Amino acid sequence: MERVIDWYIDHHRDFPFRNDPDPYHIWISEIMLQQTRMETVLPYYERFIAELPDVKALAQVSDDRLLKLWEGLGYYSRARNLKKAAVIIMEQHNGRIPESYDALLKLPGIGEYTAGAVASIAFHQPVPVVDGNVLRVWSRFYGSFRDVLDNDVRKEVRTSLEKEILSKSLDAGLFNQGLMELGETVCLPKGELLCKACPLKDGCTAFREGYADRLPVRKTPEKKTVVKLTVFILKCKDKTAVVKRSGKDVLKGLYGYPVTEGHLTEEEVRRELASNHLDAERILRLAEKKHVFTHRIWEMKAYLCEVQPVSGGACFGGDPLIFAADRELSEVYALPSAFRKWDV
Repeated sequence: MERVIDWYIDHHRDFPFRNDPDPYHIWISEIMLQQTRMETVLPYYERFIAELPDVKALAQVSDDRLLKLWEGLGYYSRARNLKKAAVIIMEQHNGRIPESYDALLKLPGIGEYTAGAVASIAFHQPVPVVDGNVLRVWSRFYGSFRDVLDNDVRKEVRTSLEKEILSKSLDAGLFNQGLMELGETVCLPKGELLCKACPLKDGCTAFREGYADRLPVRKTPEKKTVVKLTVFILKCKDKTAVVKRSGKDVLKGLYGYPVTEGHLTEEEVRRELASNHLDAERILRLAEKKHVFTHRIWEMKAYLCEVQPVSGGACFGGDPLIFAADRELSEVYALPSAFRKWDV
């Protein structure tokens, strides 16, 4: 598998965090790249680094601004963990990102994959990385029909790659990036297989035996929980109401439209508004939308409601309403993509 290094040197795509292996840049990019493609991440990465160029800036940024910079990437707990880790790095490591794999693992939001990426690419530590791309390349190369989502299989893959790195004294950073790049651009998960362009084809069991399209094996994911919600898009003149989400859900700390559980009729919407001391001049039913999270699906019924100004401020379900201008919604308040499905 060492051939992947020469292939990577000659064929890798050009991205800013590859040209400058700064540990901070690698850390931020790898967190962003989890479950997101390179091309999608790039503008987010460049904006993030421009405003928060180092660990100190990340540790000091306000939560609202941090989430605004992360807006659109999803998985907002990752952004919160970035800041938590930055604070620890400033307080316990003199502002320097730890070099060792084990020390990196102790930081919030850093698991085996991210620790391996930072340690190997930035600090040349001989440790592997195991992500979806690597699992796909490994399972096809060795012709394994074992479930790649099984923890025991992941451990076996990690051990196998670690032996490869150590026994052949490979540059772990280049080796890891090569495997990930191969999975991103050649050893694809769906569609046409590009096996003839693969530097590992001569040793690949699945290619030789003709069943690369059947790998990797993944267990059937658990059925997602469906949550029915009614979304209130409240307009007051040229402003739109948002609330800061509390509780323990995945969008905690972000801003969004007021919601209530269940699918309400127009009459029920009027009663809900009245119970929050809001008088609607007009109610318009909007298209229903769906948003898919990792473990749940929101099925959203939405109403555009033109409401009258309320003296002394207004609340919805106990949360203060913030009536924001379009510019504020664009530049200040982090509004998750689940709430950006209506053009109003």
